[in-house]
Amino acid sequence: MVGMNIEFLKQVDLSIKKEFDSNRRVLTFEEYVRVMEEHPQRHTRNSTHYLMDMMDFFGKTALPSSSTGGIGGSGGAEVFRFHVFDQPIPGTSSRLVGHEEVQTRIYRTAQSFARQGMNNRMILLHGPNGSAKTTLIHGLMAGLERYSHDPEGAFYSFNWVFPHERLVKGAMGVSNYSASRDAMTSYAKIPDDEIAALLSCELRDHPLLLIPQEFRETYLDSLGMNAPGQSKRTIPLYLLKGDLCHRCKQIYEALLASYHGDFKKVLMHIQVERVYLSRRYRSGLVTVEPQMHVDAHYNQLSYNKNLSALPASLHNLNFFSLSGDLIDGNRGAIEYSDLLKRPIDSFKYLLIACETGSVNVGASITYLDTLMLGTSNELQLDAFKEFPDFSSFKARMELVRVPYLLGVTQEAEIYQQILPATGGDKHIAPHVAWTAALWSILTRLKKPNSINYPPNVSSLISNLTPLDKVRLYDKEEMPAHLSPEDRKLLRANLKRIREEYTNIPYYEGRMGASVREVKTLLSDAAQSAEFPCLSPLAVLKELESFVKRISEYEFLKQDVKDGYHDAVEFISTVRNDYLSIIDREVRDAMGLYDSQQWEDFMKKYVLHVSHVLKKEKVQNTITGKMEEPDTQLIQEFEKIVDAPREHVQERDAFRQNVISQVGAWSLDHPQKAVVYSKVFPQYWQKLERHFYESQKALLTKMNNALQVEDQGSEGGKLAIQTVENMKHRMGYCDLCAKEVIRFLMKKRY
Repeated sequence: MVGMNIEFLKQVDLSIKKEFDSNRRVLTFEEYVRVMEEHPQRHTRNSTHYLMDMMDFFGKTALPSSSTGGIGGSGGAEVFRFHVFDQPIPGTSSRLVGHEEVQTRIYRTAQSFARQGMNNRMILLHGPNGSAKTTLIHGLMAGLERYSHDPEGAFYSFNWVFPHERLVKGAMGVSNYSASRDAMTSYAKIPDDEIAALLSCELRDHPLLLIPQEFRETYLDSLGMNAPGQSKRTIPLYLLKGDLCHRCKQIYEALLASYHGDFKKVLMHIQVERVYLSRRYRSGLVTVEPQMHVDAHYNQLSYNKNLSALPASLHNLNFFSLSGDLIDGNRGAIEYSDLLKRPIDSFKYLLIACETGSVNVGASITYLDTLMLGTSNELQLDAFKEFPDFSSFKARMELVRVPYLLGVTQEAEIYQQILPATGGDKHIAPHVAWTAALWSILTRLKKPNSINYPPNVSSLISNLTPLDKVRLYDKEEMPAHLSPEDRKLLRANLKRIREEYTNIPYYEGRMGASVREVKTLLSDAAQSAEFPCLSPLAVLKELESFVKRISEYEFLKQDVKDGYHDAVEFISTVRNDYLSIIDREVRDAMGLYDSQQWEDFMKKYVLHVSHVLKKEKVQNTITGKMEEPDTQLIQEFEKIVDAPREHVQERDAFRQNVISQVGAWSLDHPQKAVVYSKVFPQYWQKLERHFYESQKALLTKMNNALQVEDQGSEGGKLAIQTVENMKHRMGYCDLCAKEVIRFLMKKRY
């Protein structure tokens, strides 16, 4: 067993050594130049370029225009889903649901910075509490951290290496490792026991800053980054105009003087080292809480063993140490969490830092290459806008709005992610996440104002109920009662509806239930002793208690306007919609609900009535013979949907309208087969209702058998089979399946 452990350790050792070498973690300056010249664009990018390349590296998907909306202001530009937000790291970042417009806005802002050659503004994400602002930033930081470990994400800084005197001729002579004066030799890779002192660059400065500025631009131009076949990329001002940190500059000048201007000998002391970003260890990724103190410090280094081992020519220098959030975050990203909770004087330095790319720290000017990100809630931003110097800050901030989501499907996905942990030992019934999501979205919507729309659609849009608007936003589902013409008008104005409140302070998605509050509500529902499972019924019960806490939540204080902002009534809305869902599920589990038969029924009706109108015969699909249209089928369908039958003209007009609707749907969906439930939702509902009424007696028998646990009767056997089907096909357990059946019968039958 011991032998196996030793062999395992050998394998680990070999693997780590191989990874270390392949990743080129330690290089001489000459080796670094060769690496850089292999991929000049990769090694001459600043933090903004790095962010863009990272987001592209993980991939992106362009979204259809119909799937976006909610914050507006995109101007018709393409919106992307960046896959870096689909790769959560437990304890570090969670998967981001939705907010593709925000992702795209961040990327395009970075593109703007890149074109200007510097990060001249802070990206400030603002929105209501719990709208995923921090999740967005942490997703970016997690992506940057992973990207820095990939060969494409490699970037470098440097250390100063000083060997023991026994290895050099004289105090600052040529190393024993030198082959000749003209060879580019280096102390970069000498063994640790032969190193007298090693000083790192606290700012993780780019190695190219070691090349004097007057020669640097010429050298960068020679790399041919914008040659034919290369994507054009602006060289960052940080590399063109930046300079070494104060301590590195002192060492550089002292060595250059000692070597009488021999630049190559100075570079012998440079050890180029690969940088790996890490938020946990504050290496290039830093979160700044809303504290009171400044973000960078300048302290004189005390005398220690490392300094005493420096060459004599450096002993007269007073070395200072830089520290703080700005220093730790250089060449990466800094998150200013709840920025506007800080006193404004404590971050005024950001005006200069953004404008010039540098900041005064102690007696020196420090050049920064940092992407600055911040978050703020809306109330603090509103107060900040009243501040006299806001205009100065606004010029140095890119405000990016992060509203609450307005789509039920996306919102439900958030809750679905947390349900396994929230439920604990309890079984989680179907539709829990949907129940919470539907109520949440209902609380966030604003009533359309008729004055914002053309006269031909103003009343149509202003009469949308909150549930109508939810369905319209989520899947572009039109209200069933609308005529084909009204549906067409509504669909044509969907973008206008989404963007109605975009340019006002109290935009749609600013007020309402937050994800944080709903997560707490779900947790409370899971702990309820009244319900055996974490079920929609438990959630609805918790909601009834939650909406009584009016003094605690602003959105509960809003005035009700034509059904909007009515958090109490929305519970009934959700309950009724839930009843319709479980009604179908129970009937499906009983074997009584077959939606395909209804599709076929409607398809046959359309086929036969079209031949009646054309006065043609229909081909029998079995015999192949031409036969008269099935008038009995036509009459049965028209009776169920309450079509006009007494007056011939009205009847024919109804039939012609049906054919026209099918034709219009086919034109809008040329590559798809007709889905009659979507073309005729109003008729579908009537078919359902007709069928339900015909089966009420059987449902009652099953429910009665469940109440007395009678398994031998017809109803008892049906109940057993129904519960089993609900368990195996729909995700219920014994307890919640029976709970659903009883609830359905009590409320609807």
